Amino acid sequence: MAGAAGSALVPITARAASQDPRAPAAHDPSAPVEVTLNVNGKDRRLRIDARTTVLDALREHMGLTGSKKGCDHGQCGACTVLIGDRRVVSCLTLALAAEGQEITTIEGLATDDRLHPMQQAFVDNDAFQCGYCTPGQIMSAIACVKEGHAGSEADIREYMSGNICRCAAYPNIVAAVKQAAPEILKG
Repeated sequence: MAGAAGSALVPITARAASQDPRAPAAHDPSAPVEVTLNVNGKDRRLRIDARTTVLDALREHMGLTGSKKGCDHGQCGACTVLIGDRRVVSCLTLALAAEGQEITTIEGLATDDRLHPMQQAFVDNDAFQCGYCTPGQIMSAIACVKEGHAGSEADIREYMSGNICRCAAYPNIVAAVKQAAPEILKG
């Protein structure tokens, strides 16, 4: 056994000794990197760890705390944002992967003093209780409508199933999606 371990070390040691000392040093993955994220229509330059998620970039580096950190495993949907028009769980999406794409958060929906139609529908239908999941629910609901999955209550339930509401406001959420869908589709 000792002979096998010793012979395995020889090639490793020989390889290390033969490396060119002028070769560039390996990049330290924990070193900060520059990234520009387009969030709610504005470019934001950040210097972050390459492993930073969109959620942490939003909350920790930009002060946009509307998107919530629920499970941090992509299972609850509380952190849902839109990247392009696609809904994404931001806790599992690296900020570097979102560079060059438009990120829309709950903070970017209202214009002036007017709520987005989905936000207004959530208020009108009392589609939230504690409110923790509401930003992710609203972002996912907007995508659900734009994806063409708001034609029936069954479709809405199916395509919103990735967003958990521990208060069980699901019937009111479905009603809100149904209310907002026509206005979103025409606009």
